[in-house]
Amino acid sequence: MENVESVKEEGGLPPLPPPPPVVPAKVKPELPVLPKYSIMGRKGTGHSGRRLPLLANHFKVSLKVPDAVFYQYSVSITSEDSKDINLKGIGRRLIDRLYQTYSSEFSGKRFAYDGEKSLYTVGPLPQNKLEFTVVLEESFAKPENGSPGVTGSPSERGKRSKRSFQSKTFKIELSYAAKVPLKSIALALKGADTDNSTQDALRVLDIILRQQAANRGCLLVRQSFFHDDSQNFTDVGGGVTGVRGFHASFRPTQDGLSLNMDVSTTMILRPGPVTDFLKANQGVRENRFIDWVKAKKMLKNMRIKTRHRNMEFKIIGVSDKPCNQLYFSMKVKNSDVTNGEETEDVTVYEYFTRHCGIEITESAFLPCLVVGRPKKPNYLPLELCSLVSLQRYTKALSSIQRASLVEKSRQKPQEKMKIVVDAVRNYRYDSDPLLVDCGISIEKQFTQLDGRILEAPKLKFGNDGGFAPSNGRWNFNNKTVLRPASIKRWIVVNFSARCDMSQISRDLISCGRKKGIQIEGPFTLIDEDHHSRRGPPIARVEKMFELIRDKLPGPPEFILCVLPERKNCDLYGPWKKKCLTDFGIVTQCISPFKVNDQYLTNVLLKINSKLGGINSLLAIEEPSRVPVVKDNPTMILGMDVSHGSPGRSDLPSIAAVVSSRNWPCISRYRASVRTQSPKVEMIDALYKPLANGKDDGIISELLLDFYQTSNGRKPNQIIVFRDGVSESQFNQVLNIELDQIIKAYQHLGEVNIPKFTVIVAQKNHHTKLFQAGGAPNNVPPGTIVDTGIVHPRNYDFYLCSHAGMIGTSRPAHYHVLVDEIGFSPDDLQNLIHSLSYVYQRSTTAISIVAPICYAHLAAYQVGQFLKFEDLSETSSGQRSVTSTGSIPVPDLPRLHDNVKGSMFFC
Repeated sequence: MENVESVKEEGGLPPLPPPPPVVPAKVKPELPVLPKYSIMGRKGTGHSGRRLPLLANHFKVSLKVPDAVFYQYSVSITSEDSKDINLKGIGRRLIDRLYQTYSSEFSGKRFAYDGEKSLYTVGPLPQNKLEFTVVLEESFAKPENGSPGVTGSPSERGKRSKRSFQSKTFKIELSYAAKVPLKSIALALKGADTDNSTQDALRVLDIILRQQAANRGCLLVRQSFFHDDSQNFTDVGGGVTGVRGFHASFRPTQDGLSLNMDVSTTMILRPGPVTDFLKANQGVRENRFIDWVKAKKMLKNMRIKTRHRNMEFKIIGVSDKPCNQLYFSMKVKNSDVTNGEETEDVTVYEYFTRHCGIEITESAFLPCLVVGRPKKPNYLPLELCSLVSLQRYTKALSSIQRASLVEKSRQKPQEKMKIVVDAVRNYRYDSDPLLVDCGISIEKQFTQLDGRILEAPKLKFGNDGGFAPSNGRWNFNNKTVLRPASIKRWIVVNFSARCDMSQISRDLISCGRKKGIQIEGPFTLIDEDHHSRRGPPIARVEKMFELIRDKLPGPPEFILCVLPERKNCDLYGPWKKKCLTDFGIVTQCISPFKVNDQYLTNVLLKINSKLGGINSLLAIEEPSRVPVVKDNPTMILGMDVSHGSPGRSDLPSIAAVVSSRNWPCISRYRASVRTQSPKVEMIDALYKPLANGKDDGIISELLLDFYQTSNGRKPNQIIVFRDGVSESQFNQVLNIELDQIIKAYQHLGEVNIPKFTVIVAQKNHHTKLFQAGGAPNNVPPGTIVDTGIVHPRNYDFYLCSHAGMIGTSRPAHYHVLVDEIGFSPDDLQNLIHSLSYVYQRSTTAISIVAPICYAHLAAYQVGQFLKFEDLSETSSGQRSVTSTGSIPVPDLPRLHDNVKGSMFFC
């Protein structure tokens, strides 16, 4: 543990001692061959805790024709000019027309089409390769050559043009690709390892569900479906609407095949007039205040419908000139000319008002929407255009929008149960002809199962060595922190014009003393110069540090920073970067709007953790009685990757790994963070050998830290918690990431590889647990399920460790991929449950283990460093050469030595 009270005279935290030599030998021993890992099977179930009858949103599925075989056919669609077709939006229409036209040639076989390149039937088609010609007719309003916006002929002087029909011919080829036997699901349900064949069969069943939803006109988002029903719409502000739908997918379980059905929500653009959307999106009241640079970026690729012709178009841009100044050339009839036609330049406004008889009022002085092809654009006045419904909004929500969505879309357990059961009964999935051919029938009630409630671990505080939390919650009323940091040289800086810093600092000192934290008066209070408040974020931060240097004799130990906004403040990233990388100063940001004892206590818990203190421990940590961990030096890792917000493909992904320190303690962690290629989920910087023979990877850094803080002990056991990966990526975690961890360990000269336990934690799944018997509340904290709805072969379980106070709780889904350490099911489940109680910045049990939450916090906070930076400038001059051959990205500035071992992310 660092001695946080010994501070150099010139200020700042003392540096860590130099790392002791790990391998004294001059010649490294021969490295053993790396083991090959595969996903383990279940090794039993737990028994601790008291029994609790539960319901789950899984609906049992019967397979009456298990020998049915799906035949997969590759779909190739070309137009009459032999060009490949973009199937999005037209593929399903073409396959529907194909079936309508040639159904007699398919021996009565129905199609399951994925909307792209694959089509499935139950049993084979008459031939392995079939070719068809399909004619697709579309009605449209006949435009005049060169006219903007699809309108009538100018000579008609405003008369409505006749609707014409344009026929287009397509060539469709179906080629046999593979067999997908349904029997593989039956074998998997019996616990057999069927490789990928089970997933292939389940994928076909899910495609059938998607096709049903597509036929109902739903918006499809993976396995979730959304109806165009205003009763399911929730306005969250900014022109964005939340729409409620349903997730439906087939899952293999111990109790057999089940349909997992859940309420789902996605974001769509608010349908209606385009100008109304833009005003709401930009927060302005009148059209004249719309920022058209932002609007152009926002509107691109959106679909609109015109009210004068009731036709649909995709926006490709926004005109630079307003409607009444935007000219184009059009042909007009003239009896004095030989061929009867001449060209006239008219504005879009004149065309619609004079030639079409359509009154343009609101948008005469506004830009036009550009539709059609870039080389042959058409222009449409804004007031004639409305956004089509069910268009996904994929950009990041603001904190206000997110809070509104959570507030308006949450449902209590009993309400959610009724909505889901009604949907299963109304949609009648098992009446689909393809599912009927497979002999599939679906029960219409929730699955009943038994769960257990694990006992909450006891906590140790400064003045209480055995406190038992109730309902997953506790507080610091009449309690003191276990190990307080001493805060002597600190300052307050204020970027907010509305805060009384002197009062806040006095309240913080008073609250700290009640919790056992001795805080001296601040060295100084520094207000931002009001002239700087209009400057860019980086400049404001630089100016503040100039004031700090002018007023202080040396760097402070700690800075309390008052920001003007609570969420998404532009100053946050630049401020954290300056403190943590350039100066090595621990900092806590606040933006108080209601200061009371609870608020100040929460702030103090974060400050104490960042400065090396400990707020509470598990009672079994001192003296250590943690099963399995206490007997062997054990390192706990939490791993996560944070990706840039939607629409920011230029930002690299941030990989963060936190590791436990001070073994046998399991409540203290430090972090190591790196950049990697955008949207890449596998961490490629765990092991990163350099040309000079050193390893600059994450794991080497963390192994040395463990050695230094654990009395010179090396980890014999490593427990890895991995967040954010899907089941299809489990083998990559073992074959790529675990392989890197072992190589990093060997690079230090170690021959004996530690034993590993690798656990994937998932939060983004759709299984919900409910109390049986109509109980209105969520399941109690500590509820665990490792039978019934779990995987028939693999080692997984559901744990709801937190108290769901609002809405319906979602349990964490833990998958144990490897367990060389040899935990019993009870020991492993209780350890994971206990790790939900060591989160130092909270007084509640959290929904997933603390190491993963810390990794997420570290990735997010360091990711904010890049928010306002030119990536070419923030790079330290090095480029990360990724092991996967992905695009190189600039390295992050490294954390200062004074803070890299701290819980800066807390």
